[in-house]
Amino acid sequence: MLVAAAVCPCPPLLVPDVAVGAAPELDAARAACTDALGVLAAARPGRLVVVGPEGGAGSQTYPEGTSGSFRGFGVDLDVRLGAAGDADTEQRLPYSLAVAAWLLERIGWSDAPVEGLGVGESPPERCARSGRDIAARDERVALLVMGDASACRTLKAPGYLDERAAPFDAEVARALGAADLAALTALDTGLAHELKASGRAPWQVLAGAAEGANLGGSLLYEDAPYGVGYVVAAWS
Repeated sequence: MLVAAAVCPCPPLLVPDVAVGAAPELDAARAACTDALGVLAAARPGRLVVVGPEGGAGSQTYPEGTSGSFRGFGVDLDVRLGAAGDADTEQRLPYSLAVAAWLLERIGWSDAPVEGLGVGESPPERCARSGRDIAARDERVALLVMGDASACRTLKAPGYLDERAAPFDAEVARALGAADLAALTALDTGLAHELKASGRAPWQVLAGAAEGANLGGSLLYEDAPYGVGYVVAAWS
């Protein structure tokens, strides 16, 4: 059963070594992520599952100990998902889960075993089913859900300016802050794709996992500093 969840954005720029001189611009987002992870720790889960976007249409699991790297950004920084385990040494975390691993290492997470799930652009029904399966795997499950809102908030945004982006992001922030499962499940997959909102599928996994859990939500951060919507929320 799901006992807590944290929702965080997943840009590699969240890692100061990657952001370099621009690092202070996301200090508030990092602080909010730390607060959200504190909610997970306080719930004393028996298992933590990290869910984040991944390319393609399917999904991929990542056992504890899987490594990730930010070397593709010219940074000599490697991370590991949770403690060292029996992970395939050839498998590598997608950037969304590498950012999650960095966040967990940053707070010294040791409260529960960790595993990862990379989610492609799966339909809402499949996402919800994955969430229900995750929640049923342990008496006390926590989720760390990674994903960005639209990438079309300004002219210099990765997806250029789209007038639909701000209303879309506002509804996402409201739904995540209110733990509104119906609203998250109903997010328009086509619109989310057009707005380059990488969090759509992971948020719908969360909605499936939270069915029947009666969790309340709290919005901790919402902004679009680079024309990309970043949302941090905690459910408990």
